[in-house]
Amino acid sequence: MLENFNALVDGLPPSLIYLLIAALVFAEAALFFGFVFPGETAIVVGGVLASQGTLSLPLLLVISVVAAVAGDSVGYEIGRKYGTRLLETRAMSKHRAKVATAQDLIRRRGAFAVFIGRFTALLRALMPALVGSSRLPYPKFLVFNVIGGVAWVCTFTLGGYFAGEAFDHAAKIAGRGLAIGLAVAAVVAIIVWSVRKHRREAVEEAEAESEAEGEAARALEQTSP
Repeated sequence: MLENFNALVDGLPPSLIYLLIAALVFAEAALFFGFVFPGETAIVVGGVLASQGTLSLPLLLVISVVAAVAGDSVGYEIGRKYGTRLLETRAMSKHRAKVATAQDLIRRRGAFAVFIGRFTALLRALMPALVGSSRLPYPKFLVFNVIGGVAWVCTFTLGGYFAGEAFDHAAKIAGRGLAIGLAVAAVVAIIVWSVRKHRREAVEEAEAESEAEGEAARALEQTSP
């Protein structure tokens, strides 16, 4: 697995790798890029590269936190400026159940929803804009945005860092062949878990939308003469 990471960044200067990671993390909420590419993937890979000495771990953490906070702040401003019109966009209409979940979380938790949403891929892309459209004061949003950004970046970056170190340690003890086999098995397990999770979320979203449509139909019947 680490050999693949090396091939991916072979010839790229560290400054460009930092820039790519920062761009992916920033775009997740600022440009709703999180709908197609979870930002934690970038920082996990960055953590693995830091364990190899390709990147500086402290610098990676700082850059990732700044990108995460800045991206969410842009998402907040988009929501504040466009308000309810944002919900009519194609990106939002495709995920009505998730939008409803995020809005309910904001109503129940207020600014703390920003921290909670940080650890769920789709909510992480939606939450800043929805909080902005709810007119939550920016200072309150910023506090939980920074706390959530620091916690999220440290969790996944350090996870990638220690995973990379564990791989190297296993390779020294058991040999690279066995270590690579274990790494491949771990990757397969993660992929299977991710696919199942995605399918489960799709089913839940479809059920929620079906239930909402049913309630709307029943309400229409009750109001009909």
